[in-house]
Amino acid sequence: MGSLVVGGLVFLCLSMATSIGLIVRARLPNHHLNAESKDVIRLATAVVGTLSALALGLLIASAKSTYDNAEVEMRTAAARVLLLDRVMAQYGPETDKARQLLRELIAKRLSRGWTAETTDEPSAKALGEYQDIEAVQADLRSLAPKDAAQRSLQARALEVSGMVAETHWLLVESGKEGLPWAFLAVLVCWLALLFATFGLQAPTNPTVLSILLVCALSVAGAIFLISDMANPYVGLVHVSDAPLQSAIERLGKP
Repeated sequence: MGSLVVGGLVFLCLSMATSIGLIVRARLPNHHLNAESKDVIRLATAVVGTLSALALGLLIASAKSTYDNAEVEMRTAAARVLLLDRVMAQYGPETDKARQLLRELIAKRLSRGWTAETTDEPSAKALGEYQDIEAVQADLRSLAPKDAAQRSLQARALEVSGMVAETHWLLVESGKEGLPWAFLAVLVCWLALLFATFGLQAPTNPTVLSILLVCALSVAGAIFLISDMANPYVGLVHVSDAPLQSAIERLGKP
């Protein structure tokens, strides 16, 4: 589900909860909303408000950590690709085919995106990216080193290519983690309860209603950011592919 859709649904849910509170307020006897009753409502909702704030803070921290980790992974992957290309260049012209395959792999990644769904699936006649890096490794294994220096470079290239392959499989395995939806659903229920009590106590004038709608929009915006950052390779707030763009410009150079 898209982050904008999630944020929009949360806004609708909170707006409906506020409306329900306003409707119930109009139908309750006056003594149900006297000063003593409102004090009890405030005390009860303070507990839910505290829990909601803690849960929202945890989700924001988790989403930010996911985004930061993805950014580090992108830079690390680009650095490893460049290192692999330079090691193969030092080996000699025998690695030209493997270097070309590596460049094609990065070009494919840039054209198809950096997500678990696009990176592990064959597209038309194109191979999956794991097959591309395995082809690079196969070419490296087929090399016949002439001296100790080339043997060392071959071993290093195989080691780094293994790290590139590992990055791919880590992305595939972690690509479906996303948000803890059950946790998010409970949080939205708590927030809806809070906004219903706001409507229950609020006088029906345009200023109060406008403030409640702005608050609902602000909370929905926070949920949108959480959902978007939890999927850091897609959406409006996504990890930049600038490190890969920079890497592909350097690949294949002498």
